[in-house]
Amino acid sequence: MLRLLTVSELTAHIKNLFDNDPLLLNLWVKGEISNYKQAASGHLYFTLKDEGCAIKAVMFRSRGRRLLFEPEDGMAVRIRGYVTVYPRDGTYQLYAEEMEPEGTGALYLAFEQLKKKLEKEGLFDPRHKKKIPRLPRRIGIVTSPTGAVLRDMVKIIRRRFPGAEIIFVPVAVQGEGAPGEVVRGIQLLNRLNACDVIITGRGGGSLEELWAFNTEVVARSIFKSRIPVISAVGHETDYTIADFVADLRAPTPSAAAEMVVPVREEMARQVEMLHNRLCRAVGEKIRGYRHRLDLLTRSRVTSSPVEVLCGSRSQVVDELARRLGVTMERCLEQGKNRLAVLTGRLQALSPLATLARGYSICSLVDTGEIIRTATGVSSGDEVQVELYRGRIFCRVTESCPE
Repeated sequence: MLRLLTVSELTAHIKNLFDNDPLLLNLWVKGEISNYKQAASGHLYFTLKDEGCAIKAVMFRSRGRRLLFEPEDGMAVRIRGYVTVYPRDGTYQLYAEEMEPEGTGALYLAFEQLKKKLEKEGLFDPRHKKKIPRLPRRIGIVTSPTGAVLRDMVKIIRRRFPGAEIIFVPVAVQGEGAPGEVVRGIQLLNRLNACDVIITGRGGGSLEELWAFNTEVVARSIFKSRIPVISAVGHETDYTIADFVADLRAPTPSAAAEMVVPVREEMARQVEMLHNRLCRAVGEKIRGYRHRLDLLTRSRVTSSPVEVLCGSRSQVVDELARRLGVTMERCLEQGKNRLAVLTGRLQALSPLATLARGYSICSLVDTGEIIRTATGVSSGDEVQVELYRGRIFCRVTESCPE
């Protein structure tokens, strides 16, 4: 007789088969990512597929945060993990513990992804590059206290410019905690305003060994630094994200030490050359001014100023005064003539001239309304008559309209 199972019992039985299959407990699977999303919890959910089939997959946050690159739809990957049943939905899925890009290294892919991201944000834009001081008084160095890099940089700086002060911040430049230490070193020098320029970097090594300078936190700390930063990582052929963000890239740490300060002897020779050029320029100026002074002292203006002022110059002044007087008289005459014309026009338009010829203006006393016709008044109205000289008041006894 067949046994009747519940859904939970059936699912538990299938899950037990999956969990006891050695092949499914630890395997590598390759395929293409689709429907990728990262939940608020940090878990990664996606589908892994090939030409014929697809399987749901999940990578928990504890595993996902170890990824050096960002998974995305369409990316071909290899995944190590295990397959089991998810009891709630009764579906089987792949639980990813490791993920590698197919056909290219994870570190190289992470490098290219971060480079593209920061370049899009403008962190590589030359407009943001700060100028490296020509003669820094204090130089900050953020690197490892062990190895030859620090000794070489200090030796070169001391030889080229003994007066420069070196502020050293020891940090780890390799390993899991290295990016955080490099960031804290750069931030410390900025917070204390301890130097005029910062050199950060390390000696050569593999891509894994240089990885601290390919991280986003180090790149952003360099970009946010108020103090100019020189990146000096690895050999001349090594390029890191820090090189692109820094205000100046040095091919090697030793080259950074040579770039940050000039040779004191060369500076002294330049100062001496500038001093000589300045002396020659000043001498030429003095000779030029002396020549002009000699010419002035020999001129009539300086040798006989009274003669110049009382001679031809006084005649010129007299002529100018005469011409000014004539011009003023002409202007006054023109003004008088124009005033007479305007006065005549105004007089012709004046109502007083009309009244002087025997006319008058009549208006009602009560309202002040001008009376133009006989129909404008009635018997008994009081009327004011305006004459050329004075006015009279009348009472209407009779009006005779036309």
